[in-house]
Amino acid sequence: MNKAINGFVIIILFITMVSIGCTMEISKIKSYIVKPKGVAIAVVAQFGIMPLAAFCLSKAFQLGPIEAVSVLICGCCPGGNLSNIFSLALKGDMNLSIVMTTLSTVTALGMMPLLLLLYSQGFENVRNAVPYTGIIIALIMTLVPCGIGIAINYHKPNYSPIVTKVGLSICVVCSVAVGIMAGITTGGTVWVVLSPQLMAVAGLMPLSGYTFGYVISTIFKVNHQCRRTISMETGCQNIQLCSTILKVAFPPQVIGPLYLFPLIYIIFQAGEALLLILIFRCYQTFKPPAEGKCHS
Repeated sequence: MNKAINGFVIIILFITMVSIGCTMEISKIKSYIVKPKGVAIAVVAQFGIMPLAAFCLSKAFQLGPIEAVSVLICGCCPGGNLSNIFSLALKGDMNLSIVMTTLSTVTALGMMPLLLLLYSQGFENVRNAVPYTGIIIALIMTLVPCGIGIAINYHKPNYSPIVTKVGLSICVVCSVAVGIMAGITTGGTVWVVLSPQLMAVAGLMPLSGYTFGYVISTIFKVNHQCRRTISMETGCQNIQLCSTILKVAFPPQVIGPLYLFPLIYIIFQAGEALLLILIFRCYQTFKPPAEGKCHS
């Protein structure tokens, strides 16, 4: 059963990264490399705020070693593709959103192991529990399907929407299958993931990302459109990658049901983002904001 879950989790990650790749355009990436202010702020926010938030919350709620590792891995993951949807709903800069998702995924190959090595020093019995080799292999695995998606979008752009829609359908089916099998295998031990401490961490982490992502971008005086984008990109993590790492890199007897923590995280991540979108939309009806170009 565990091998079947591993297989489905890898399929979900592969399809997700191909879909992300299908949204990327080389010309847009080049334009932000030439004028990188917005992207630089966003990447610093992504790999500065979320790992620190994960570390502080793990300490504050006195999580156990494996729980702390699970939370740290989630905090050190690159941005996820949900941020693109939320940025669109908030009328953010979609070019910045897509480019940031791309660059954070690539940057994670070096930053994620480095950050885990750094923050794991603050916990007893944690530094040896981090499966660095498995994490690096998983990160490399994300770049391959992402590259496939970029190639499809570059050479056969007409196929990109089809690949994305079909991929979404397959992901939904695989996610349901994983949920059913996870319920069968974890049984009564699922309470570990639903503990008050982990629930509190899962709720506070994305909120910290959204809040401080906006604050940092405000300090650097980017416009409101980019502030909203950076806020979403900071708080949204690549949950598929996190689940894959937790499920595949750790032995089942070590990780137990904690590989389901990203599913708890994504509920709070989406719920808080939807609340912010609702607040923004209500605000817009009374006072439409003046927007400008992100890197002008």
